Amino acid sequence: MKRLQEWTTAWLLGLTLLLGGCGYNDFQRLDEQVKAGWSEVLNQYQRRADLVPNLVATVKGEASFEQETLTKVIEARARATSIQATPELINDPAAFQKFQAAQGELSGALSRLLVVAENYPNLKANQGFQDLRVQLEGTENRITVARNRYIKAVQEYNVLARSFPSNLTAMVFGYELKPSFTVTNEAQIAAPPAVDFGKPAAPAASR
Repeated sequence: MKRLQEWTTAWLLGLTLLLGGCGYNDFQRLDEQVKAGWSEVLNQYQRRADLVPNLVATVKGEASFEQETLTKVIEARARATSIQATPELINDPAAFQKFQAAQGELSGALSRLLVVAENYPNLKANQGFQDLRVQLEGTENRITVARNRYIKAVQEYNVLARSFPSNLTAMVFGYELKPSFTVTNEAQIAAPPAVDFGKPAAPAASR
């Protein structure tokens, strides 16, 4: 009996050393890091989504504002918020890509709205609208920071999953590569959409 206990203890110790040496503990640490990064990304995207209704309501006060631009913002927000961003989404490349596309569409629609708003002096003079623009710009900055941290966390996790001998641990325990954000121009990661408050307004389109 005593010999069996000694053998079991030695086996558990050997297994512990084996798992530690093959990156098992690193997978646990980096997986939690990725989850934390993803949670922050979602928080910042939600913050932006929460700003949109007030922004839309303020813009609607400008009776002649381009309805197509406003409608695209409303529809893009609806699509972005309709995707259930569960923790499991970061392990599903197809779902992740769909989520990223929806958020990118909302980013584009909001950028377009702010550009068009430059043509409306009443909006530019509206303090409520300007306050929302400042909040939106701050949120875009926080989104950029959160995305950068998430990208870095996923990169570290994926490098571990590809490297030897930790890739063997990944195979045994089913640690798949995680999807990350992609951009056409990598420089865009570090540069949030520009909101230039000092730029002269473009000539108003004939209405």
